[in-house]
Amino acid sequence: MHRQTSREGLRPLSRLWHTASHMIDFVLNFDEHLTGFVRDYGTLTYGILFAIIFAETGLVVTPFLPGDSLLFAAGALAATGTLSLEVVVVTLIIAAVIGDAVNYAVGRRLAHTFLDEVPDTGWIYRVVKREHVLRAHEFFEKHGGKAVVLARFVPIVRTFVPFVAGGAKMTYRTFAMYNIFGAVLWVGICAGAGYLFGNIPIVKKNFELVVLGIIGISLIPLVIEVIKSWRRSAAERA
Repeated sequence: MHRQTSREGLRPLSRLWHTASHMIDFVLNFDEHLTGFVRDYGTLTYGILFAIIFAETGLVVTPFLPGDSLLFAAGALAATGTLSLEVVVVTLIIAAVIGDAVNYAVGRRLAHTFLDEVPDTGWIYRVVKREHVLRAHEFFEKHGGKAVVLARFVPIVRTFVPFVAGGAKMTYRTFAMYNIFGAVLWVGICAGAGYLFGNIPIVKKNFELVVLGIIGISLIPLVIEVIKSWRRSAAERA
């Protein structure tokens, strides 16, 4: 009787976990679910695309969301006429610009607490990894204002560079200029590549490999920076 009661008590938790896991899979792999979603929900898809790109660029707690691959997938669907390329590009540029602007504003208030090595207290320090902020800070110090543009093409780093730029007190006018230019370049290149190449038969058959390739290419600048940093550290130790 006791075991039966325990099992019944665990059922709501099991259902909750099952639902949560499906939601997480849906969000993280939205690029793969995009075709079915457009078929079922039509123009609502633009709103979902906006929300995901805004969250990926604007919220320091969600750097894991799809960015490059989602833009590529949206561009590929636009090539089939399922989505409007013009609406996709304008919607996602606006989402990326607003996302970075929000991130910058939050960074002006919070970034210094990560850079000043204060004790990790509060939920924000448990969710946001300090090493990600420090990596973005190094990237920002290396490239200055251009980092806001370059970071658009580096997963994880693009979520934290606006945060660091805010903490570094970059003037908003300067940040806004780089922010808009970077958003136009990022969305234009990734969605444009999907529009041009996403429906070529060999690309369609190997879509996941292509997406991994895009992510790999976008990580090259980060890898180069890590290698340079390692070499500098090795030289200082010698």
